Amino acid sequence: MKLIREILYKVEINSVVGNTSVSIEKVEFDSRLVTKGDMYVAINGVNVDGHDFINQAIVNGAVCIVCENLPKEIADEVVYISVPNSRDALAFISSNYFDNPSGKLNLIGITGTNGKTTISTLLFELYKNIGIKSGLLSTVKIVIDNEVFPANQTTPDSLSINKYLNEMVCNEVRYCFMEVSSHGIDQSRIKGLNFKGGVYTNLTHDHLDYHKSFESYRDVKKQFFDALGKDSFAIINNDDKNGLFMLQNTKAAKLTYSLNSMSDFKAKILESSFDGMLLKINKSEIWCKLMGRFNAYNMLAVYSAASTLGLPDDELLMGISNLEAVEGRFQFYRKNKIIAIVDYAHTPDALENILNSINEIKSVDNNLITVVGCGGNRDRSKRPIMGNIATALSSKVIFTSDNPRNEDPELIIEEMKKGVKSFHSNKSISITNRKEAIKAACQFAQSNDIILVAGKGHETYQEISGVRTDFDDFDIIKNLLNQKN
Repeated sequence: MKLIREILYKVEINSVVGNTSVSIEKVEFDSRLVTKGDMYVAINGVNVDGHDFINQAIVNGAVCIVCENLPKEIADEVVYISVPNSRDALAFISSNYFDNPSGKLNLIGITGTNGKTTISTLLFELYKNIGIKSGLLSTVKIVIDNEVFPANQTTPDSLSINKYLNEMVCNEVRYCFMEVSSHGIDQSRIKGLNFKGGVYTNLTHDHLDYHKSFESYRDVKKQFFDALGKDSFAIINNDDKNGLFMLQNTKAAKLTYSLNSMSDFKAKILESSFDGMLLKINKSEIWCKLMGRFNAYNMLAVYSAASTLGLPDDELLMGISNLEAVEGRFQFYRKNKIIAIVDYAHTPDALENILNSINEIKSVDNNLITVVGCGGNRDRSKRPIMGNIATALSSKVIFTSDNPRNEDPELIIEEMKKGVKSFHSNKSISITNRKEAIKAACQFAQSNDIILVAGKGHETYQEISGVRTDFDDFDIIKNLLNQKN
């Protein structure tokens, strides 16, 4: 239990009705989860307004209501706190309620369009493998030392973040590596957190359905670095044209990494194959099990962050050489002399990067067969771009359904095909059923060909008309290749 006044530190308040010396049991922003003695924070969401459920929260037992607009009827023995922004208030309240756990460990945030999941997961695995208790908050999963929880969002809500961080502190976790999404920044999910450092990967076409313009998307990402304190560090990809922009107003120590330009941390690809890469990082050569130029950036980001955190170079290099590919990120399977790759690439830049990486390694005699779709109810403007990239860089393309959600998957495919140049049109076919599309790719593939199944990566479901059914790209293509004669 906590007194209301104890958890209002840093919360901007317009007015208070009632006594803030009242104790609360817990904090909730979903009225259905409220029980006797709770504080309810009314959030104006994308689809529903939490203010409409204030009365229900009180019926369920709420003794304190935090809201932007006070209701017309004020209930007896209920404390009301009016705030300018409920999301900001929830973030600070959550942090205070759990005794500000982010300040009791080393919290590192990774942001950018591509690479967030890979870098955060590899950092977690690196520290875990050398015996340092660590935590992970990622798109794929949430991990507290050895305990794994499912992840529903790239960046969880502020209440969940602080709850998980508090569990990490209670379990003596020393480092937490966290994906920081543009939605998470814009919706104040990370507000009030004490980040030891931040890593910027790149910025490309994504989420423009939400942010409306690339400049808005970029500026939201920058807010993360603007908020870092003087005792933190900010590491950016110096090869990305927006990298230095991220550092303009930060108080944090500024560091850079790159493959092409002068930086604090520099890498070069010496050898590359489907089995991995030989990298030169600063003055040391190291073999890593991941492949592709985009993964060279990811590994360098891991090296840069861990080195800045003080991990000894010998231990760091040995640890990096033992890291495996992240689930759903260039996940590799070889059977009957056919190579299958499953990857989360769902943006134009990510798809282009992975196709270029495959083409740099494969023989000119081997075909690259790409199975790809685009998600429904998301940024439509990237669909023709991805259609063009897929056909330009593949031997054959099968356009298919991704997670159509509430859109017609065939109309999504048609929008992708609009980007296909006329001289590439004979390369592509459309098979709406995703399993049948993957099956066709396996039938087309001959010895030493490569199949890329892009878009869903680690996801174990497909969402059609609001209904999720079991669907795992990696399991499906693995089983189909095992059946191939």
